[in-house]
Amino acid sequence: MNTSEPKAGERIRDVHFTADAIIVDLYDGRTISAPLTWYPRLLHATAEQRSNWRIAGAGYCINWPDIDEDLSSQGLLYGAPAPRGSAKAA
Repeated sequence: MNTSEPKAGERIRDVHFTADAIIVDLYDGRTISAPLTWYPRLLHATAEQRSNWRIAGAGYCINWPDIDEDLSSQGLLYGAPAPRGSAKAA
């Protein structure tokens, strides 16, 4: 897989959820939306667990410590769902 270095504008500004999607706002003005079914740990997490997130990885990653989940802006931009079998019981 050919990966490139993330750009400054791809840093994460905010994260929120709808009933069936994660929505991530980037500093460059883009908004990424992905179905929660792609991320089983988030899908099965409580609203409280989902709201307990922090920005990590120099601003390019989101970490949910309660459910041991991490997503990167690059992965979201590439449209990469969680690998199969990666979900643990939340």
